[in-house]
Amino acid sequence: MAPPSSRRSGSNKKAQLGLFTGYVLAGVGILVGAALLAISLLRPETFNGLRSMASDAAAPVGEVGAAGRTGGKNVFEAVAGYYRAGSRNAKLEEEAKIARVKLAEAEALRQENVRLKAALRMAEGDIKPVATARLIGSTSSSARRIAYISAGTSDGVQPGMPVTSPMGLVGRVVEAGTMSSRVLLLTDSESMVPVRRATDNVVAFAEGRSDGSLRLRLVNLGVNPIKKGDVFVTSGAGGLFRPGIAVALATEITRDGAIAQLLSNPAATDVVLVEPVWQQKAIEAADRLEEKAARED
Repeated sequence: MAPPSSRRSGSNKKAQLGLFTGYVLAGVGILVGAALLAISLLRPETFNGLRSMASDAAAPVGEVGAAGRTGGKNVFEAVAGYYRAGSRNAKLEEEAKIARVKLAEAEALRQENVRLKAALRMAEGDIKPVATARLIGSTSSSARRIAYISAGTSDGVQPGMPVTSPMGLVGRVVEAGTMSSRVLLLTDSESMVPVRRATDNVVAFAEGRSDGSLRLRLVNLGVNPIKKGDVFVTSGAGGLFRPGIAVALATEITRDGAIAQLLSNPAATDVVLVEPVWQQKAIEAADRLEEKAARED
């Protein structure tokens, strides 16, 4: 029983010694703290050096923290600037698209004004048109070449009347309704127009080929005088079309004439003029002669 008692006694002594040491250190700390407090109150300048040393020691840590805050701020500002720039770019792209659309509309309006002014100058010429109309449709994909215009008998349109555009002859009216009319285009296989070369009196017939081109057949066979690039206009023969209306441009020379390109392309034509028959009396007289010959036969 003695050994356990001595062990407890030693443990108690160590505990008491540790407790006493703690009290002593606490008291010394209190005394030192009180002394430092008194010195700082009575003579504040005494610890200036210590404060400076502490500030110098903490300066690198503060600089690292400041750099971190600045770097973080710059990163956030860069991200925010990126999103702001993206929004501005998207807005500018949208504005650019709208501007391109407006520019295209303005160009289309300008071209429409040019076409209307050209038609107006035609209407102010020597030949007073019967009506001004729009070409509202065509059968360019079929074997027949027929177009439709927005003018009819209520506007004075009658079958046989020539239809022209600012670029030249388009065709002639074959059927007139009240509000619209059917036009036989020059490229139809049943179309035949007397023409002559614009620079001289080389005469020919412009026949439709149903493929968008014309065949020029010379009236006087022999040496073919036609050259590529020659322009042909209406000759006035037959009395239906007035002379001098542009018709075709020779593009390929053949044995008896040429293949020609139509100058007044219906696909690119909006506004057309319906003109009166050039020599109505001559046509009526020719019709009477045909009827008389038919009766005699």
